[in-house]
Amino acid sequence: MNDVDGTPGSPMIDRPERSGNIWLLTGLAVVLVGAAAVFAVLGKEQSQPLVLALLGLLAVVGVFCLFAGSIGFLRLGSRSTGNAISSAFLNSLDDGVIVTDPEGRLVFANQAYADLTGVDLAADVRVIERVFSSDPDAADGVYRLTQAMRDGRSAKEEIRMPHPLGRQEGPARWYRIGLRPLKVDEEEGKGRVLTVWQLSDITRDRAEQENSFQELQRVINFLDHAPAGFFSCDGAGKIVYINATLADWLGYDLAQFEAGDLELSQIIRGDGAELVRSIKGQEGDVRSETFDLDFVTKSGKGMPVRLLHRVPFGENGHAGDSRTLVLNRSRGEEASEALRAAEVRFARFFNNTPMAIASLDTEGRVLRTNAPFLRLFGAVDRDEQPTKLLDYVANSGREELDRALSAAARGIGEILPVDISLQEGTDPRSATFYVSAVQEGEGDDEAAIVYALETTQQRALEAQFAQSQKMQAIGQLAGGVAHDFNNVLTAIIGFSDLLLASHRPTDPSFQDIMNIKQNANRAAGLVRQLLAFSRRQTLRPQRLELNDVLADLSILLDRLLGEKVDLNVVHGRDLWPVMADLNQLEQVIVNLAVNAGDAMSDGGQLKIRTFNVSEQESTQFENTRGMPPGEYTLVEVEDSGHGMPPEVMAKIFDPFFSTKEVGKGTGLGLSTVYGIVKQTGGFIFCTSEVNEGTIFRIFLPRYIPEVSDEPEFKPVEEAAKEKAADLTGSASILLVEDEEAVRAFGARALASRGYTVHEAGSGTEALEVMEEVGGKIDLVVSDVVMPEMDGPTLLVELRKTQPDLKIIFVSGYAEDAFEENLPAEEKFFFLPKPFTLKQLATTVKDVLNS
Repeated sequence: MNDVDGTPGSPMIDRPERSGNIWLLTGLAVVLVGAAAVFAVLGKEQSQPLVLALLGLLAVVGVFCLFAGSIGFLRLGSRSTGNAISSAFLNSLDDGVIVTDPEGRLVFANQAYADLTGVDLAADVRVIERVFSSDPDAADGVYRLTQAMRDGRSAKEEIRMPHPLGRQEGPARWYRIGLRPLKVDEEEGKGRVLTVWQLSDITRDRAEQENSFQELQRVINFLDHAPAGFFSCDGAGKIVYINATLADWLGYDLAQFEAGDLELSQIIRGDGAELVRSIKGQEGDVRSETFDLDFVTKSGKGMPVRLLHRVPFGENGHAGDSRTLVLNRSRGEEASEALRAAEVRFARFFNNTPMAIASLDTEGRVLRTNAPFLRLFGAVDRDEQPTKLLDYVANSGREELDRALSAAARGIGEILPVDISLQEGTDPRSATFYVSAVQEGEGDDEAAIVYALETTQQRALEAQFAQSQKMQAIGQLAGGVAHDFNNVLTAIIGFSDLLLASHRPTDPSFQDIMNIKQNANRAAGLVRQLLAFSRRQTLRPQRLELNDVLADLSILLDRLLGEKVDLNVVHGRDLWPVMADLNQLEQVIVNLAVNAGDAMSDGGQLKIRTFNVSEQESTQFENTRGMPPGEYTLVEVEDSGHGMPPEVMAKIFDPFFSTKEVGKGTGLGLSTVYGIVKQTGGFIFCTSEVNEGTIFRIFLPRYIPEVSDEPEFKPVEEAAKEKAADLTGSASILLVEDEEAVRAFGARALASRGYTVHEAGSGTEALEVMEEVGGKIDLVVSDVVMPEMDGPTLLVELRKTQPDLKIIFVSGYAEDAFEENLPAEEKFFFLPKPFTLKQLATTVKDVLNS
C-alpha cells in the first residue's frame, strides 16, 4: 500500500533477526574462568607475566572492535533480515508477502498482506495457516503448503473461500498462496532458513480464465459445425485437425480421429497432395493459395472441392500448421457456392437460436418461421390463408399484442416488449414478444419480425417466490399475534387457577371459573397452531422410526375415519430414521387423515405409504420445486376423494382458509401441518385432481446418528411434574415481566407457595432490584421479549456478578427462537406460555432442586 504521494508506506511488521551467538559468549566465559583458575594455582611471580599478557591481548581485541564498529565492519546488537531497500520493495508489491522464521513466527508482513486479510493493526496479523483455518475446504491445501515449508521446498496452492478474508459475508474469492525457502546468514556458515509466503487475490483472473475458456469452446463449436470444411496439416503433410463438417463429408468418425493419423495423400486424389505441399516461403512469411482439386472419401468416392490454403513459415523457412478452408463444389454450381454457404450458415443460426422467430404481413399473418417457433406454437398452417399470430395467444393478451403489431405495420421503430399468456387453463404457458418493424423495401410482403421467448418457467419461479414471501409474511404476523395472545391467555388461565384455589367445587361460581379456564385452554390450542404455522413453537425432536409411529396411530385413524373409509398403511422396508417431535408428527398425520376423510364423505380409500428416497430419486417427483436433492424418508398420504381445483390448491396452507362449512373448521389444520413439517426441516407438497383424489407427500431428511450422539435436550417429563407432591418453598425469586397482568398472577402464585417474590417490569428494573437486595436472589423468572432490555441481555448482565444464578425463561415463542442470542454453553430453563399455576410452581420447584 502506498502513501498519498505514491511512495511505499511502512511494512505492517518488520522484526529484526537476532545475530548474537550464545556459544561464542559461553566459550569466552569458559576461557576467562579457566585462565583465572590457572592464575590462582600458579604463584604470584609466575602468574604476573601471564596476567599482563592476557590483559594486553584483551586490550588489543577491544581496540580492534572499536575501530571495526566505527567503520561498520562489526555491528553490535541485532540486525535486520534485510535492508531498507528490500523492505520498501516488498511493501510496494500488490501481492501480500510475509516472512516467517523456522518456528513459524512472523518476521515481516507488508501492508498488502494486511489489506488482503482484512486487518488494520499489526497485532491482528496472522500467518497463512491461521488465516485460512476457518474454512474446512482450505485445510488440504494449507496442509500441503505446511509440509512443503517443513521440507524446505517451494510450493503453490489455489484456494477458494466462500467470502473475502477478514469478512463474514460477501462474494466468494479465489486466492493463490505460494511459498519458497530463503536462506540467510550463509556468509557466517549458519545457514538459517526463513520462509517467504506470497498471497494473491486471483478472483478476477479465475473469472477471466473461465470466460476465455467458454469463448474458446464457443469458437471451437462454431468452427466444428461451420457449413464449410476445415483442416490443418503440418509441413510433412500430416493432418493435425479436422472439423466435424469435413469429417462427415469424408465419412470418417471424428471421435476416433487422432492428430497425425491421416495424411494429405489419403484424402486428396492423385498428385494433389504434392501440389498443396509445394508452397514455399521465407521465415516470417504467410502464403495463401487457392486449389481446385478432388478429395477422396473413405468409401472411395470422389468429391470436387476448392481449398483456401494458408501456410505460415517459421525458422529456416519450415512450413507451419496450415489453416485450410474446404468448399464442397459437388453441392451446386461454383457461381452459387458463396451464396449457398451463406444460406446454410444463416439457416443454422436461424433454426438453432433459443428464440422463436416469425415474419408477419400487414394483417398479422405468419409467413415464415424458424424451428423454435414450431416447438413453441406448434405447426403453422401453410394454406392460402396463413394463421394469424393472435390465434396462438390467450384471449387476455390479444389486445396488447395487436397494438404492438399495428405499430409495426405503421413503421414505428421503438415498440416495447409484450409479456402475455399463450394459453389458459391448468397448465398455462407464457412468452415475451419483441416486435420489430420491417422498413419498406426490406422484405416481400413482410411488415414485422416477431421474436418470442418463452417465460413459462420464469413465471412459475416468480409465482413460487411470491408465494414463499406471502407465507413468510403471514407467518410473521401469525407468530406476533400468537405471542401477544399468549400473554393474555397466561393471565386468564393463571387468575382462573387462583380463583379455583379459593373456591370449592360446591360453590356456584366454581363451574363458571372452570368454563373460563377450559375455553382459555381451547384458545391456547389455537395459538399453538398459529405458532406451528409460523414455525415458532417448541419442538422436542427425537429419533423416530416412522413405521412404528404409523403402526401406533393405525387404531386411532381407523376410529377417526369410520367404517366408510378403508385405511391401508404400507410400511417401507429398511426405512431410514428421522429426527422429529413425536407428538407434532402424529398431529401432522392425523390432520391429513381427517381432511382426507372429509373429502370422502361417501366412502373411499386412504393409503399411507412410507419409503426411502435416494438423492437421485428426490429429483424425479412432480411439483417439488425448491427441495434440494438429498436422502429423504417419504410419507405419502393418498385419498380417493373429490380432489381440489387449482384455485383452492394455491391457498390450502394459508391460515384460516377452509372449504368446510361455517363452524366446522378453524382453517388451521393444514397451516399447522405446513409449519410443523417446515420447522422439522422437511418439505410438504400436494398433488390433486378434481374427482380423482389428492396426494400429500412429506419429505423428512434422513437422520444418520453419530457414535457419540446424545439427546440435544433433557426435558422434565410432564408426568414427573404432575407427581410433585410438595410445591412450596422459601427461596427468594425475582420475577421479570413487562405484562402487568402476567406479572401480578406470577407473583401471587409464587407467594402463595411460600416464596419471597421481587417484581420487575423490565430488564433494567431487574438489575436495580438486584442491587437493592444485594444480589440475594436464588432464582430469576424472566420474560424473553421486553422493552429496554430483553431476557437474554439481562442474563448476560446478571452473569457478570452471579455466574451460578439459576434462571427460567418464559415466552410465547419457541425456545430455539431466542437461544441463538445467548452465549455458547449458557445454561437456562424454559417454560412456554401460556402456563398454569401448577406448571409454574412445579417448574420453579424442579429448577431450585436441580
